[in-house]
Amino acid sequence: MMNDERLEIPALLNLIDDIQRLGLSDQFDNDIKSSLNKLACDIDVLNLDLRATALLFRILRQNDIWISQDEFERFKDDDGNFMESLGNDVEGMLNLYEASHSALEGEGLLDEAKTFAMKHLHDQIRTNEKGSLANHAMETLELPRQYRSPWVEARRFMETYLQDEINPKARDTQALLELAKLNFNMVQSMHRNELQEMSKWWKGTGLASKLTFSRDRLPEAVFFTISVAHKPELCKCRKALTKVVKFIALIDDIYDVYGHLDELEAFTSAIERWDINTIDGLPEYMRLAFLALYNTVNELGYEILKEKGRNCIPFLRKSWENMCKAFLVEARWYYKGHTPTYEEYLNNGWVSSSGPLLLTHSYLLASPSITTEGLDCLFNNHDLLRLPSIIFRLANDLATSEAELERGETINAMSSYAKEAGVSLEDAREHMKKLIDESWKGLNRIRASNSNETTAFSDDFVEIAINLTRTVQCIYQRGDGFGSPDLIKKRVLSLVLEPVQ
Repeated sequence: MMNDERLEIPALLNLIDDIQRLGLSDQFDNDIKSSLNKLACDIDVLNLDLRATALLFRILRQNDIWISQDEFERFKDDDGNFMESLGNDVEGMLNLYEASHSALEGEGLLDEAKTFAMKHLHDQIRTNEKGSLANHAMETLELPRQYRSPWVEARRFMETYLQDEINPKARDTQALLELAKLNFNMVQSMHRNELQEMSKWWKGTGLASKLTFSRDRLPEAVFFTISVAHKPELCKCRKALTKVVKFIALIDDIYDVYGHLDELEAFTSAIERWDINTIDGLPEYMRLAFLALYNTVNELGYEILKEKGRNCIPFLRKSWENMCKAFLVEARWYYKGHTPTYEEYLNNGWVSSSGPLLLTHSYLLASPSITTEGLDCLFNNHDLLRLPSIIFRLANDLATSEAELERGETINAMSSYAKEAGVSLEDAREHMKKLIDESWKGLNRIRASNSNETTAFSDDFVEIAINLTRTVQCIYQRGDGFGSPDLIKKRVLSLVLEPVQ
């Protein structure tokens, strides 16, 4: 399809975009790269309109092919502003808004593009409140594609593919949709088997029946890990991460719900020592939790040593130690009535988000080889760990702060910032959203094809780190997804249990 020379450039771009949104990137990888590299070389002579330029810009950047923000300069007037007449093209504004989320730090032109597109999309919503274009605009403004988990988006897009009024599909694209459905259902079958295997594993630990205070979050864990790493070749990584997410949820409940401060101090000390001979002084529920975690982490370490020749248990246990220490700091704040400064809160909060722990495990599990350089980057909190974790923390706080305030829990990023800066909570929320945007720019920088920062990490790990960030934004898009069993049930049914018809 892509090699058809009669295919005009806008149609080619829409085809590539459709293929990738349908989850078929791997099947057409060589054709996509060939087409995009040719377009990148010819860009100076293509003379595309804004609609096609913005689409090309986003697709090139999301495929790690460099294109300068200066491509949008020709759409400005003599005063240096985007031409107002462009605002009448809704598809152009949608494409421009999506493209602006590929920005790196310091790319002010893309910030201007985002503001311009947002204004006109909001105008479209106001004037066509019930129209399909307005609905499309609302969806895009709420969660641009950059923030969407690719596998979750693939399932959603299949259901609406042939009804796309903005880009009507040609008849021959029905075959593309059928291929996407077949591919999705085959991969889903593997995911379904993994869910059964993980259910058996979790039941075998006995923790669900012994530690009844902890919420049973296996469906959430499965949804999370599939959304982060859906590819068939990442099966071992996915199953290991499901176990990790289950233990994060369990330990979070120990610190946040059930444990007393003196018990939490002792448990944190046990995690730090990592010695089963020193846990006799812990309450029974903590002994069970510690020993189950200890055995699981050591088992993961053994599998990594067997496959990759590296003893990574020190790195695995250190990541659990760091997270538990961050949990303990927050517990001390609560018990002692301490209100942290904003800096104090965020410096601890990005670690307590569990992002660094998840990404450390992901690197060790998903990387074809484990290098000294990669381990050094992890140990020194490389931006590929730090930035997703900051977004994790801020997205969580934005989604859960109102419910926490109703429960009397007042420590979060917004309240700390509002108190320190002397602003309203609403202004503080807007500040957090800007910080999320800036953190995404840093991730875009890391991913950019001309960056040297990804050399320590495999492509799979970089993609996992970015997909973790997307998954977090998906989960916390409309409140606490982890705290909404009906929403999670619907997502698990869609992603794991119900084939695409």
